Amino acid sequence: MAQAFSPQADADIEAILQRYPTRLAALIPTLWVAQREFGWLAEETMELVARRLDLPPAKVISTATFYTMFHKKPVGRYHVQVCKNISCYLRGSDEVTARAAKKLGLRPGETSADGQFTLEEVECLAACGRGPVVQVNADYHEWQTAETIEALLDRLAAGDMPGGA
Repeated sequence: MAQAFSPQADADIEAILQRYPTRLAALIPTLWVAQREFGWLAEETMELVARRLDLPPAKVISTATFYTMFHKKPVGRYHVQVCKNISCYLRGSDEVTARAAKKLGLRPGETSADGQFTLEEVECLAACGRGPVVQVNADYHEWQTAETIEALLDRLAAGDMPGGA
């Protein structure tokens, strides 16, 4: 069966189209809706967006693959992103990443077998004065250390924090 948007997602896309002057201008917000709906942007999902917006599939795919905020493969319930840009690096983000990797038994770019955690290093989370910064799903966790990332991961594993993308 072909992939389709839910009635709620379709209504959200319709509202987006009312706010933007062209369908191309509505592309990124529509990709957000698609990612929320399906969890990640498979090629089939990007083609669905192209059909919905009446855009060439190549335009949708090239846009979605350009931005790291769009997931091109499934991610865990907790998408843990550690900033590795210079400001965070100078304040110890490499130690934060190493501790998170050890704690989770993952290398950056991997997802746990149970689907709970994905660990990634990202180029910049735009919180340079409060680094090292870790983003879990949509939530920022600033001033991280090897110790605080371990405590954060423990809380997530215990279900003490909201989850899901």
